Amino acid sequence: AMMEESKLTRFQRRYLMDCVKRGDTLPLQCHPTSSKEPVPAFSPPGCQPSRLSAKPHLRPAKVCQAGDAYAREKFKPRARRDLEKEKQRLQNILATGKDVVEHKVKQTLVQTKEEEIPEPDRFEELVNEVQERKEFLAEMEALGQGKKYRRIVLTEISQKMREMEIIDKKRSEEMREIMTKDIPGGNTS
Repeated sequence: AMMEESKLTRFQRRYLMDCVKRGDTLPLQCHPTSSKEPVPAFSPPGCQPSRLSAKPHLRPAKVCQAGDAYAREKFKPRARRDLEKEKQRLQNILATGKDVVEHKVKQTLVQTKEEEIPEPDRFEELVNEVQERKEFLAEMEALGQGKKYRRIVLTEISQKMREMEIIDKKRSEEMREIMTKDIPGGNTS
């Protein structure tokens, strides 16, 4: 019934029935007029599709089992974490309701990091930034692009200089306060 529905030619039907009677596997392609597959003219002879054999070649179970295909590596458990530390942590959680050990470690790390990194001097940063802008402007003038960047760079330099003046005033006021406190009955001028 399937052959009739698929509109096969008589040759194709006869060919398929012969394959079924012999017990062979059905072909992947059944050509309409001959049992030989047409060879394309453009493909070289070394590139021909390989033909599948009619009978499957299965290996016996003894041959498969004799090989290393069924051998497994034995499981070797390893400790992935410190079990004593985990026990202590669990005891702390059950006793106090908090993970005390972890918080102490984190707090000490944060404190040491803050102590190690000195706060950079803003005045020195500004001096470096002004110097960088002067160097950039000199490079651009050497390349012939000075007119394009001069106004922008000079504006940035003036802003940095203004900020430096504010910092300098604050520092000088602090120094005056320190000096007046150190010298009893000193002159404020």
